[in-house]
Amino acid sequence: MNAKYVFITGGVVSSLGKGIIAASLAKLLQARGLRVTIQKFDPYINIDPGTLNPYEHGECYVTDDGAETDLDLGHYERFLGVPTSQANNVTTGRVYYTVITHEREGAYLGKTVQIVPHITDEIKRRMLLLGQTGKYDVIITEVGGTVGDMESLPFIEAMRQLQWELPEGDCMCIHLTLVPYLSAAKEIKTKPTQHSVQQLQHAGVMPDVIVCRTEHPLGPELRRKIALFCNVKPGHVIESQDAWSIYQVPLNMHAEHLDDLVVRQLGIENFNQPDLGRWKDFLENLQNPFQEVNIGLVGKYVALQDAYKSIQEAFVHAGAACRCKVKVHLFLSDDITADNVAGKLSGMNGILVAPGFGERGLEGKIHAIKYVRENGIPFLGICLGMQMCVAEYARNVIGWVDASSTELNPKTTHPVIDLMEEQKKTTLKGGTMRLGAYECKLTPGSLAAKIYGSELIHERHRHRYEFNGKYAADFAAAGLVASGTNPSTGLVEVVELPNHPFFIGVQFHPEYKSTPENPHPLFVALVKAALEKNARG
Repeated sequence: MNAKYVFITGGVVSSLGKGIIAASLAKLLQARGLRVTIQKFDPYINIDPGTLNPYEHGECYVTDDGAETDLDLGHYERFLGVPTSQANNVTTGRVYYTVITHEREGAYLGKTVQIVPHITDEIKRRMLLLGQTGKYDVIITEVGGTVGDMESLPFIEAMRQLQWELPEGDCMCIHLTLVPYLSAAKEIKTKPTQHSVQQLQHAGVMPDVIVCRTEHPLGPELRRKIALFCNVKPGHVIESQDAWSIYQVPLNMHAEHLDDLVVRQLGIENFNQPDLGRWKDFLENLQNPFQEVNIGLVGKYVALQDAYKSIQEAFVHAGAACRCKVKVHLFLSDDITADNVAGKLSGMNGILVAPGFGERGLEGKIHAIKYVRENGIPFLGICLGMQMCVAEYARNVIGWVDASSTELNPKTTHPVIDLMEEQKKTTLKGGTMRLGAYECKLTPGSLAAKIYGSELIHERHRHRYEFNGKYAADFAAAGLVASGTNPSTGLVEVVELPNHPFFIGVQFHPEYKSTPENPHPLFVALVKAALEKNARG
């Protein structure tokens, strides 16, 4: 069959959960046996979110092929268990960059370049790209922003054109909107939804299904009212009530028959009921833990939870795998000093020192690592967290008091972390780091090899600085061993302390590959070590 296209738009307010609805629908269709992928179209003019401050846009998610993307792609991968790619995230900036480059090359034969047709044609080309590979039955496209935003208009216009150009039954639109409850009036109000749909219709796009985000159940009368004033069939108004976990949403959407509506609307002859056995097992474990553990997350961007979204979710997955509730406590590394570190981190059964960039907060991370190393507290350092554990060990064990990363101190006499050689000639910031999946060979018998159950792994990277290999022998002699290296370059990827209950640092980002049905082994191992620490007291 031809690839089918589902477009998901949002209205009234941002952060309603378009990405979760997209991922939930995709999970249900996948569970029916369909090949599904999801793509995100973002209206900002940045080429990608790689240069955005996490406080601006949350986490920057990295794919296997090295794309720096929106954090929603993390949701897509976690729900589907299928890798995404460069093609799954498109920004206005990337679209305009392509069109302007073509214009400079003379591709438009002297024509005046305009939003319609040139920009919208490029958007449509990218919207259809994944469907032309033959790999997928259904492509779900989430359009960022809200209907009525100036920035989103070219995307909405491209959708309008595709609704007209594609064969009948090959595409549909789902509109997610807010149905608020006014406590003073003690009423659920449908007017915001009506206005939102009218905005979408004014742009020429007719929604086939309306998903209503609500804190309270929607009765039959309210659903009929929304259907009547928004020009959709009565059964096509879906309730999306607040859920106890984002991972419950696929089951809620199935109970609302969203997947049934979609397969019928698209004429898909696959009416198998979704097989959600493993997903339900995960939810059962998540909702009914046997024990509890406290893990501290030390980072620079803890004021915004989405800045470490994949790490937070990886702890959810690992906790369910261990039938354990993982309580993650956030610590701003700027606030940690040698004098207060013991008081701040007391009561933690494990510590993760998070990734990041720049000088701010690095000394606080070093103080935290020294505390957990000396007190036998399970530790996992990721990317910059791994680099800081190397700097801490060099200073406080080997005795190189000014040892540091050249990112922090360019004049250090012991640059134990240094800028990668190929990065020294790079002046551009966007898309120029070491990005994507690379091989790592683990030392037989090491903690890392035992955790992975393999001696060759593939993990995703996002960094410019690396462990300075000329100091590897000094560290090994002092007890901090390099237990994982890239087989092609010799780059040190993993360090660990064999004489510590659990102390491991990794240059890569394991959180990107954790899913509910396949929790990442490093996070599972940290949670298990924290449970053992809790039992020991």
